[in-house]
Amino acid sequence: MPWWRTPGRARFILARDALRIEGLEAYYGDSHVLHNVSFALREGEVLTILGRNGAGKTTCILSIIGLLPPRLGSITLFGREIAGAPPEAISRAGVGLVPQGRRIFPSLSVRENLTVAAQRKGPWTLERIFALFPRLKERQRQFAGTLSGGEQQMLAIGRALMGNPRVLLLDEPSEGLAPLIVAEVGRTIAQLKEEGQSLALVEQNSKLALSLADHVVILNTGQVTFDGRVSEVIGNEALLTQSLGVVASPRAA
Repeated sequence: MPWWRTPGRARFILARDALRIEGLEAYYGDSHVLHNVSFALREGEVLTILGRNGAGKTTCILSIIGLLPPRLGSITLFGREIAGAPPEAISRAGVGLVPQGRRIFPSLSVRENLTVAAQRKGPWTLERIFALFPRLKERQRQFAGTLSGGEQQMLAIGRALMGNPRVLLLDEPSEGLAPLIVAEVGRTIAQLKEEGQSLALVEQNSKLALSLADHVVILNTGQVTFDGRVSEVIGNEALLTQSLGVVASPRAA
C-alpha cells in the first residue's frame, strides 16, 4: 500500500540530499518533455534550474510537486520516494511551492490566503510571515486580488512558507516584477537560505538566480546539459551564451 495512505508506517531516511531526481521522464499527452533528467538538491542549499523558454524547467517543478506525475524515474525527499504520490500528500510530506504566476486566491483576504495554507507544525507562523513581509500585515484584511504584483508575490511566498516546507520550490518568482521588487524578492530568498531552508529555484533572471545559487542545473529541450557548482558557471560566458543566449554578471545583480 502506498506510503501516503499509511502515514503510521512511513519512514524517513536520513540523507545528505534534500531532494533527488533520477531518470525522470515526463510527458504532456504523447509529447515527451523530460528525458532522463537527474539532479540533486543538498540540504540547506539553493539549486537553480536555468534554461531557455520551453526547456522543461516548469515541467520539472510540476513533476516534483505531483501535478504532472512522471512516467518513469525516481523523486526522493530526504530519501523518501514521492514520485507518483498525490500533490496533497507531497505537500504534507514537506514540499512547498511558489507557483509561476503567483496563483493567490483573489477573493480571500491576505490573512485567509495565509491561514488556509497552514498544515505542518514548524517555525513559520502567521506572526513570523508578517514580520518577514510587513506590508502583508498592513493589508491582512484586504482582498488578495487588489494587491500589487509585488505584494501578491510576497503573499505567494508567505503562503508556501505557512506549510513549513522542508524543500521550497519557487517557479519564476521575479516574473513581471519591477526591478526594486525583484531585489526585495532576492533578499527574501537570501534570508531563507541563510536560515537553512532548502530551495529549488526556477528563474529566467539568470543574474538573480546565480547570485543566490550554490548549485546550477541547465536544461535544454528537456535534457540536463550542465550540472555543477555555481562557481563553474560564473564567468563562463561560452556556457551561458550557448545555454541561455545571455551573458550574466551575477555579482552585479
